[in-house]
This record gives sequence, C-alpha cells and structure tokens, in this order.
Amino acid sequence: MKTIDMPDVRLPAPNIVQGLMRIQEKTDDEVRELVRTARESGITFLDHADVYGAELHGCERRFAEATQLTPSEREEWTLQTKAGIVREGPYFDFSREHLVSSVEGSLEALDTDYIDILLLHRPDALVEPEEVAAAFDELKSSGKVRAFGVSNHTPRQIDLLRKYVDEPIIANQVQLSITHAPLVAQGVAANMQNLDQSVSRDDGLLDYCRLHDITVQAWSPFQAGFFDGPFLGSDRYPELNAVVDRLAAAYDVPPIAIATAWITRHPADMQVVLGTTSPERVAGAAQGSEIPLTRAEWYELTRAAGYTIP
Repeated sequence: MKTIDMPDVRLPAPNIVQGLMRIQEKTDDEVRELVRTARESGITFLDHADVYGAELHGCERRFAEATQLTPSEREEWTLQTKAGIVREGPYFDFSREHLVSSVEGSLEALDTDYIDILLLHRPDALVEPEEVAAAFDELKSSGKVRAFGVSNHTPRQIDLLRKYVDEPIIANQVQLSITHAPLVAQGVAANMQNLDQSVSRDDGLLDYCRLHDITVQAWSPFQAGFFDGPFLGSDRYPELNAVVDRLAAAYDVPPIAIATAWITRHPADMQVVLGTTSPERVAGAAQGSEIPLTRAEWYELTRAAGYTIP
C-alpha cells in the first residue's frame, strides 16, 4: 500500500481510505469484518462525518460500538470526520459554536479522546473565517483535533480561510472518478473553443492543492456522476468497461482496482475514499494502490470515459 505524509498526522497515510457512511444498519460482525479487511489490505485511515447515519453521529457511534477499540488499538488508526452540515435544514454552519459542539459529539460517539483530521463538510456560503479560525484554535489547543482540512472547496474559498486560520489546511475531499473528472480533464483540453470540457469549474483546484501541499481525497471514485450509479459494469459505458476489463486482465486484478489506479496513478498523490461496505470490493480496490499504469493506459481510460484528448 502506497502511503503519503500529511502535516500533523502521526501515521503515514495510505492512498486508499475506508469510508464508513453506510454502516448504520450493519451488524457488529459486519462492521468488524469490513474494518478488518481494510486493515489487512493496508488501509489504516477511516473517514466519518457527523451527519452519516440514521441520526446525528449515527455511523460514528455504530463504528465504536462494533469495534470497541482499546487505547493502543486506537493509536493504530487515523480517524477523520467532518462537520458543518445541519441536517434539519438542510444548511451549513461553520460557526465556532457549531464546529466545537459537533467535534465534542464525534468524540463521544467514536469513544476517543481526539480526532486525527477534521474536515469542513462542503462550503458554507455564510462562512465567517474568523469563526472557523477560533474553532480550529480551540480544538487544536485542547488536543481534541490534531489536523484540519475541507471538502468540496474551491481555491478562493480555501484562500479566504487561510487568511485567518493559522492551522494548515491539509486535505480537500472532492468528487472524482474516471467518468466524473472535470478536476483533471479540464486542463487536458484547456482553451478549446465550444468544448464544454474546456470550461474551468473549479479555478484550477487540483494544481492549487498540489502547489499548497493539500491532499486531494477522491469521494465516489466508482460513481458515474453525482450518486447516479457506478460506471463499472454499466451498459452506459461499454467502451470504458472494455478497456478496464482488458487492463484488469493484463495486471491480474479485479476491474475495481483499475478504476482505483486511474486516480492513484496521478502524481498529485491523491487518496481514494471507498464508500463500499463489501469486504471483497475493499480488498479489490486496495490492489489499485500501486498499479503502475503507463501514460498511454491512463489516457486511454480517460478517452474511453468520454473525455476529449486533443
């Protein structure tokens, strides 16, 4: 498993992350098998959020109840969670009071003394960056959170935070898959007239993150679009699946590993956030951590997904 170093994070971070947003209805044995499979595959980084589950902090609590980590076992994991979404609205709240309260709820639900990484969960249009700074300072000084990041933020939104926040912004979790890749594909076809792919929708987010040592975390890595079903095995993408299957056979891995490798092959050292609760799919995706796709193979996958390669 390939790993990267992230500021203020004790453990080397694997480039595959296990997301736990769908474990609410899983039994203790099912949760433990999922986590055990992740660990055996080299994944020691778990992704949560306060809003995941049937009730607030539901999946965080389900995880803690099922795993019952001892203090020494807790030290073997990087636990990341998110705050900022208010489900009853729904709306967003990046106030100091809300962020601190959310973290305290996550600490209780996860049965831990600290969160390794806290992400701001989607942008808050009413953000007051001074409030975020105050929350981060309080959470860091109290030892409740060790590092901070964002999700789905643009470069300018991050710059606004960085004007006031002293703590490094170490991660930005955004949607990315072979078929949902404006983050990557726009730059390939820059300045091409009348081509939708050429339109910048994120102000150069990927390059910005690379310039500022912010790790991009790719969520929904196997979704065709915004929660509209997977592309793997879908008859909507026959050409792409033909290429994926051929490369999977060549590398002797399952197709999900090739879909993972398309992201991990990128030199930005991105992390792939898995949403599946299938141990088999977790183990298969983990095999994509270090597959050495050639440039020709990477571009062939991109073209087969429907993107223009000039």
